[in-house]
Amino acid sequence: MAKQPKNQLTATNFGPIRRADVAFGDLNISVGSQATGKSLFFQLLKLLVDTDAICHDFLRFSADWADDFPGFMRLYFGTGMSRLIHKETSIEFDGKRIDLEAMVRKNRRSAAKSPTSEAPAEKLFYIPAQRIMAIQDGLTRTFNSFRGGDPYVLRQFAETLHGLVQTEFSTTATDTLFPKPNRLNGGLRKLISESFFHRMDLKVARDSEFTKRLVLEKDGTQFPFMSWSAGQREFTPLLLGLYWLLPAGATPRRNALEYVVIEEPEMGLHPQAIQAFMAIVLELMRRGYKVFLSTHSSAVLDVVWGLRTLQQQGGETEDVLDMLGLNASLKEMAKESLAKRITVSFFEPDKDVVDISALDPGADDAAESGWGGLTSFTGKIGDVVAKVVNRHEASEASR
Repeated sequence: MAKQPKNQLTATNFGPIRRADVAFGDLNISVGSQATGKSLFFQLLKLLVDTDAICHDFLRFSADWADDFPGFMRLYFGTGMSRLIHKETSIEFDGKRIDLEAMVRKNRRSAAKSPTSEAPAEKLFYIPAQRIMAIQDGLTRTFNSFRGGDPYVLRQFAETLHGLVQTEFSTTATDTLFPKPNRLNGGLRKLISESFFHRMDLKVARDSEFTKRLVLEKDGTQFPFMSWSAGQREFTPLLLGLYWLLPAGATPRRNALEYVVIEEPEMGLHPQAIQAFMAIVLELMRRGYKVFLSTHSSAVLDVVWGLRTLQQQGGETEDVLDMLGLNASLKEMAKESLAKRITVSFFEPDKDVVDISALDPGADDAAESGWGGLTSFTGKIGDVVAKVVNRHEASEASR
C-alpha cells in the first residue's frame, strides 16, 4: 500500500490558483506578483489545520454564519471572497480529499455547544501582511475592533498581540518589551537592536489604569508610535508575534503550534534588517516550527539561495554565521539550519504553481533562473545599460 504524503496541500481552481501542489519543507517560500493566490493558499492551510479553533473564535466574538457557507467564507477570507470555493474546486490535504463546507459545518456545531469555553489550541500562527493594522497609534487592537469583512487572520493576530501587551507582558507602570533578557538569544537581541531599534527601548507606557500604549524610549525621552520610522512600525508587531512563538525558558514552542506563516516580512525594512529577520527564521526552525514566508524581496531569496548552496556544497556552521553576520552564540542554530529542507514555490495568476526550489540562475526555466521574476527586472536594467555603454564606446571609438 502506497504511503500517504504528509504535510502536502493541493488546491485546484481555488480563487486565482489553477493548481497548487505543495509538499512542505521546514522553510517554505512563496513568490509571485500581487493577487496570485499566495495569501489565499496560506489562509486555506490555516483553515484546514485550525477549523475548530476558528469556528470557536467566531462564535465567541458573536459572529455566527449559521448554515450560510458563503457567509463563512466572507467572514474568514474577507469581503468579496464568498465564491473562492465552487463546483470546479478541489482540495486535498495529506492525501485526503477535503469537503470544506462539511468540515466547517461540523466544527461550528461542536463550537456552538460551548461557545464561552476556552478555544481549542491552534496549530498555525499567522502573521499577516496587514500586521501594522494590529496597532493603532501605539494601542493594540481587539478582534471586534475590526469590521466583519476584514480577514480572520488579521483580527486573530491583533487579538493575540492585545492579550500579550495588555496582560502577559505588562505588570508595571512602564515595562520594557525590548530588549528583554529572558526573550531571544543574546546574539539575536543584539542583531535586532542594531538593525531595527538602534539602541532604543520598546516599552509599554500606561496611559490610564487600563490602557497601555507602545512607545520607543532613548535617554529618558519617549517617542510615540507615529514618530517611529516605517521599518520600526512594521517590525514591532512582527517582533511581538515572534515573542508569542518563542516563549522564555526551556519551552521551545508555544502550546500546540506547529506552523508559522509570515507574509511579506520585508515591508519597510532595509536589506540589512531583512538579513537580521532571516536569522530569526532560522531560530524558528531550530525550535521545530515549519515556517512559511511570502515575499517580493530578492534579499530574502538571496539568503535562501545562499543557505541551499551551503547545504549542497558542504558548507559548515561557521559559513552560515559568516553569511548572516552572526556571533558564535548562535552556532547551534546555524548548524541545524544546514539540515533543514527548503522549498520555493512560484505563483502566477490562472496558472499552475511551479516549484523553483533549486533557484538555479543558469536554469532553462525563466521562472527558476529569474527567481520568480524577482531578479528579471534587475537583469533587464543591466542588459539595457550594457547595450547603451557598448553603443557609446563604439561611437567614441569611431570618432
